Amino acid sequence: MSAPTPLIGALNPLVGYHLRRASAVFAADFTAAVEGTGMRQVLIGILAVVAASPGINQGAVGRILGIKRANMVSLINELIDAGLILRETDPTDRRAFTLTVSAAGTAMLDECTQRIEAHEEQLLAGFSAAEKAMLLDLLGRIEKRGSPAD
Repeated sequence: MSAPTPLIGALNPLVGYHLRRASAVFAADFTAAVEGTGMRQVLIGILAVVAASPGINQGAVGRILGIKRANMVSLINELIDAGLILRETDPTDRRAFTLTVSAAGTAMLDECTQRIEAHEEQLLAGFSAAEKAMLLDLLGRIEKRGSPAD
């Protein structure tokens, strides 16, 4: 027999409370999924954005992911030092730099993506494809409400 579910009172109808709890479950499982790779969510996010837009500048990557400019420099340097990102002078603006993912970065992104997909499959095993699509849609609508453009 399982223990009774604790009462959470006024928190029960609050979507934000449940989002935070679900996020914590995903974050803990995510960390376990990428263990041993040396990667963190933010680094994987940067790799994914750069891989999707080769030649992008770090300011644009930061805006897409909501990372402050001051933090981007050290994060990009971390990826460069690991050999996962290449930084080159922008041929159209010698004061700017472009970013591309190295071969090692592509391999790391592929490995992490496979691990993350496996972890999500486990966490969402009880969801139908339609429910997963609905969840992504609903979360996306919340994200858009919080974006600076809106």
